[in-house]
Amino acid sequence: MKAIKHIALALSVLGSAAVPAIAAPAAQVKPTVILVHGAFADATSWNGVAAKLRADGYKVIGAANPLRSVKGDAVSVANIVKSVDGPVVLVGHSYGGAVISAAAQGQANVRSLVYVAAFAPDQGETALELSGRYPGSTLGGALAKPVLLADGGKDFYIDQDKFHQQFAADLPQAQADLMAVAQRPIAEAALTEAAGAPAWKRLPSYFIYGTGDRNIPAAALGFMAERAKSRKTVEIPGASHVVMSSHPAAVARLIEEAASAE
Repeated sequence: MKAIKHIALALSVLGSAAVPAIAAPAAQVKPTVILVHGAFADATSWNGVAAKLRADGYKVIGAANPLRSVKGDAVSVANIVKSVDGPVVLVGHSYGGAVISAAAQGQANVRSLVYVAAFAPDQGETALELSGRYPGSTLGGALAKPVLLADGGKDFYIDQDKFHQQFAADLPQAQADLMAVAQRPIAEAALTEAAGAPAWKRLPSYFIYGTGDRNIPAAALGFMAERAKSRKTVEIPGASHVVMSSHPAAVARLIEEAASAE
């Protein structure tokens, strides 16, 4: 009798082992968000956005944009993209938009592009030309004396006394003053370099900017968004050029929308 019970138990165990377990559906992998700053800023300008994205479970990388040349800077960002296993959303601010437009080319894991008060140049266009195509930019008059480089080039900074009103008018004075001290210069060559074939012609693109932008006129930003067939364009009334610093929740929300879109 005991032998029969043992046999029955063994058959029961074997029977349950023979039935394959039903695997739980794999959780959808969230894209890594790579944030690319522009001229006169650094990666800390994304702090508010990064904090919100991280709280929502996204891995975030704040790229150190060299601000030397569109092609060279794009290679630097593309190298970061290549190091990421899984999908990527590339986000660019200002000149960083020109960089992500080039960096995404040939990168199969880039899912979408997000332009934050950013240039989205077509082939042959320059940041300098696009910023002056529509009236409204006051950047030229806010620049400090250029820093002459050993190779004959020039580095541009915004005059610290003019930084608040020019670049970050919707931030507290004290915060803008510290941003002015820490600003990264951009090489003149980067602003005058013609763009190559842009990735926004093949990738879903999203745009967000403020109507109070004094670096790149809102009309120019709207034109570039429409030309890129933006899936969603957010215009924030009165926001300055650093809309990611003054309105981080709105910027993070658009990035997450771009990350979750099919």
